[in-house]
Amino acid sequence: MHLGLWLLFFGVGLAIWQRPIFASGLNVAMLLLIVLVSNAKFASLREPFLLSDFRFFKALLRHPRLYLPFFGVVPAIGSAVIFGIFCVFALRSEASMLSQIDIIGFLWCCLLAASAGVALLWLGMRRLLPVTLDPADDLQTWGLLGSFVRYWQEERANSPNEIIKRLPDVFCVQSQARISHDLPHIVSIQCESFFDARRVFKGVHAEVLKNFDALTKMASRAGRLNVPAWGANTVRTEFAFLSGIAPTALGVHRFNPYRKLARQGLPTIASELKKLGYRTVCVHPFSAKFYDRDKVFPVLGFDEFIDIAAFSADENSGPFIGDLAVAAKVRSLLGAATEPLFIFVITMENHGPLHLERVAKGDEDRLYTSAPPAGYEEFTIYLRHLQNTDAMLGEIHAAITGTARGGWLCAYGDHVPILPGVYEANGFADGRTDYVVVGPAGAAIAEHDHDVAPENLALDLLRDAGLAERFR
Repeated sequence: MHLGLWLLFFGVGLAIWQRPIFASGLNVAMLLLIVLVSNAKFASLREPFLLSDFRFFKALLRHPRLYLPFFGVVPAIGSAVIFGIFCVFALRSEASMLSQIDIIGFLWCCLLAASAGVALLWLGMRRLLPVTLDPADDLQTWGLLGSFVRYWQEERANSPNEIIKRLPDVFCVQSQARISHDLPHIVSIQCESFFDARRVFKGVHAEVLKNFDALTKMASRAGRLNVPAWGANTVRTEFAFLSGIAPTALGVHRFNPYRKLARQGLPTIASELKKLGYRTVCVHPFSAKFYDRDKVFPVLGFDEFIDIAAFSADENSGPFIGDLAVAAKVRSLLGAATEPLFIFVITMENHGPLHLERVAKGDEDRLYTSAPPAGYEEFTIYLRHLQNTDAMLGEIHAAITGTARGGWLCAYGDHVPILPGVYEANGFADGRTDYVVVGPAGAAIAEHDHDVAPENLALDLLRDAGLAERFR
């Protein structure tokens, strides 16, 4: 498969550039780029580059700040300069094959290389040798290009429609009768990179998470969330929560369910609450086009998607819209509501890369009870944002409590933040995040210090809210 891909791309490149050395050099450069990107991804996210990740090259052009710093600005600029020098030198120093042979002979050379590549690919793809869908294991077994081919085969063998037919209808109302008069508001907050940072360093000041601690004491449920991603890939946790379906049930589509599978539509907590009379709203202070949410969320049952267009730049906290601005938006929605709301919030403030920000004067005194070790600058910046997340949780809970209808708050982290240096220094390898489910005063305490998977959290929320019996 590796040799087949090499020859196929060489044949195509030769047809375009007419220079065999240059076409070979481009093959080397492109493969080297993918390897370097894969290594950078693994260093931050503990996962190699995947077939589904190719779509992020387009996202890189739209949102370079989200990706480029993890590769390294200097390496990126250096690589571009070296590549440019190579292109200029190679094109000038190597003569076109058309100056040495006729056009028919040249086309035969291109066709022979490409045909040999296709033949080798066919031979390599005849036997569907097993993949584990553990990216690191499959990389070791198949190599980088080979894993791309095998995952492509898995996608073809397991189409989204076929997968959906095999999935259970976790959220499906027994009756579509609209009974909105007695329904509580439900606000679910997917907090970007949220977890209890005191698990990494015990010297974190209690004030950083004072609202979270208070909510945990009154919560019906609280504990650790066994998320399916480390440091990024938000949509894996997100889709599991919304659909109630474990990522392992999605096959190869687990890595980015929004890329193909979710576009087909399937029952979610949003679509089924909508049948009960809820108005379903997503609040995400970033582009709705990111992860194609603008296409996916309507088919998942959301009436409205409030994205970054509803916010202003002066509401930023760091490079992204702050969590307190999100809290204000949720308060406004709850205050104006004449019907029960299901609000699904996807925050952005804690999103990296954190190393592009700077520790401010007084941050360490305010955020720690004991001085952090050297090299904890990114952790300090994270704590600064985490405290704003905590304040957001307190404000939104107060807003829910202040409505006549009342309601429930569910908050959880999508994955741990990207802090590789801090984790390495501590030997920290716990990828679980934290969650809390809080209802009206006096709601029974159900589970504390309890691990749960994101695909089960929404059902637990509905049980605590007294709505589970309306689903089958």
